[in-house]
Amino acid sequence: MCLLIGVTAAFDEEEERCYLSRLYVDAVVRAGGVPVVLPPLPLEMAAAVLDQMRGLLLSGGGDLDPAYFGEEPLSGTGKVSPRRDVFELALARAALIRQVPVLGICRGMQVLNVAAGGTVYQDLVLGVKQPLKHFQEAPRWYGTHHIEIHPGTKLAGIFNVSRLRVNSFHHQAVHRVAPGFRVSAVAPDGVIEAIEAGAHPFGVGVQFHPEGMWEKESVFLGLFTALVAAAGGKRRPLEKW
Repeated sequence: MCLLIGVTAAFDEEEERCYLSRLYVDAVVRAGGVPVVLPPLPLEMAAAVLDQMRGLLLSGGGDLDPAYFGEEPLSGTGKVSPRRDVFELALARAALIRQVPVLGICRGMQVLNVAAGGTVYQDLVLGVKQPLKHFQEAPRWYGTHHIEIHPGTKLAGIFNVSRLRVNSFHHQAVHRVAPGFRVSAVAPDGVIEAIEAGAHPFGVGVQFHPEGMWEKESVFLGLFTALVAAAGGKRRPLEKW
């Protein structure tokens, strides 16, 4: 079976171009899936596009417009892409409702959380006391802080450890966790590092970047392997999310 995995691309509003790191593509291929790069398309096309996919990977990138979680922009919020926000939020909601396996990475985790009704810290220094350095100045493959993985979660089953050292490239993070989701990992400063949807076969978000680490540490390929494995199973749509 050809398991098509949609992978969202970033969009530069000024240069009018889409782009995606090859690291996401290579990880999906190595995990046994066939990556299909998804540029930001019109909102009305989101559900139809998702119907052609067996799984969805929401990639990392810039900030979400805080309007989508009911806030005005604060000074810490950076560049946003309206086209990308609209399309990815629609994809995420459709994936949750239709029970399409979905993995959100960094920004992608935040998109998943906001799509389901949660919120995001616009900037960690505005909401977290004494935060760790979450935007590392080290190679992308190098883990700079550890996370604690909660027992009994999908993440614990994938990694089979309770403590893991990860990379970090973000200044925003999940704040209020969306209804139906639970926290599956945290950093030492309390920042949420992973979430997962309870009533979903595979709805997982991680704040770190496993696509940048798996070539050096194969344990991180497990997230992509789990996504592709879930994409090969049967699913029954929910009535709503």
